[in-house]
Amino acid sequence: MHASAMSFTFAIIGRPNVGKSTLFNRLVGQKLALVDDTPGVTRDRREGQGKLGDLEFTIIDTAGLDEGAKGSLVARMQEQTEAAIALADALMFVIDARAGLTPNDRAFADFARRANKPVILVANKSEGRHGEIGAMESYALGLGDPIQISAEHGEGLSDLYDALRAVMPEPDVLFDEDDEVEGVSEEDFSTRPIRVAIVGRPNAGKSTMINHLLGEERLLTSAEAGTTRDSISVEVDYKGRQFRIFDTAGLRRRSRIEEKLEKLSVADALRAIRFAEVVVLMMDSQNKFEEQDLRIADLIEREGRALVIAVNKWDLMGKQASLVAGLRADVDHLLPQVKGVPIVAVSGLMGEGIDRLMKAIEDSYAVWNRRVPTASLNRWFEQAVETNPPPAVSGRRLKLNYVTQAKARPPSFIVFCSRADAVPESYLRYLVNSLRAFFDLPGTPVRITLREKANPFAHKRRRPN
Repeated sequence: MHASAMSFTFAIIGRPNVGKSTLFNRLVGQKLALVDDTPGVTRDRREGQGKLGDLEFTIIDTAGLDEGAKGSLVARMQEQTEAAIALADALMFVIDARAGLTPNDRAFADFARRANKPVILVANKSEGRHGEIGAMESYALGLGDPIQISAEHGEGLSDLYDALRAVMPEPDVLFDEDDEVEGVSEEDFSTRPIRVAIVGRPNAGKSTMINHLLGEERLLTSAEAGTTRDSISVEVDYKGRQFRIFDTAGLRRRSRIEEKLEKLSVADALRAIRFAEVVVLMMDSQNKFEEQDLRIADLIEREGRALVIAVNKWDLMGKQASLVAGLRADVDHLLPQVKGVPIVAVSGLMGEGIDRLMKAIEDSYAVWNRRVPTASLNRWFEQAVETNPPPAVSGRRLKLNYVTQAKARPPSFIVFCSRADAVPESYLRYLVNSLRAFFDLPGTPVRITLREKANPFAHKRRRPN
């Protein structure tokens, strides 16, 4: 007999500093996370009532194990994790995807397997390319597919919801469709505000553009670089669609040394990019594509965000159509990793091109959220491999078996093959470009990760059901 949904208990376990507390706070709600500090309770484990969508459950957090003398840490960790596991119906085993796997992760994985309870492998800090790679590494733990999340930014909660739902008993109450939970259902994405960061070099006209969207002089603009003192976020309702827009001029240091200013603007852009879903890179039509623009565009791709390029001060260039055509060629040549990215000509000062810009943001967001049907994905895959087979290495043919989509936001795929380390980078690029063209995925980062198929004859410990 199952425990009722309300009393179903998850223990959050894992080595120190992987973000267990952040996940606990995210599920319990920040305000409830401060529990009474009776000695021996908070220090070693915290309990709280968690909620995600229609799911309600108890969570035990073992993050208190992260402190304490190094010598006794392993013993205390083991003792307290065992106690938490004993009280739990299922486990959330958290790893830090950016750090990759460590021997401690492997020790905890053994622990989790021995518990003989359902285990959900949570790859936290999965945003950006380093996170992707670490999450894929975690398949080696033998605990099934990692759920890729960012507990800090609330990303991947939709996938976490599905995983929790799969191990929990039927809820006692039906889901109220009016409930809004960030990141729970795919439909939710069409109604939640799209988080947009507007980034670019100083004086590209970011604040002027946002003022036009707001229809009021809400953000101070001036010709002096660094007027915007901070990253500012504003809610915008544009033709019935909600947007939350981050303005990031941010260059708040007094130093006028150019190099320092450039470094600061990139750091500031990075902060905003991590909070955004779609990033608008604003460029000045009179000084297009300087090195810093390319650096920021590369950053956006590596962090896995959808990209739109806005060419500002269009009115000053006499609105030449050839300018955008030339820019299109430049972008596809300089930024092949986001081939087909939308380029929109705007004038922040005159308020021209805003409709086109907002439409491009919505379209990019839709592509970024795209899930490709498995049948057509494998049809594409067979065709791509047949047209251009992978090269033989040391006389041995590389065998690519099949492909699956691991997640959206951005679209990420896993190709199962015989020897992952032998597939050249150039062949991976070919697959990404082919997939992008076949499924019409312009401008969004596309991730393909290789994973070796397990050898069916190798001795393998099976995970208990």
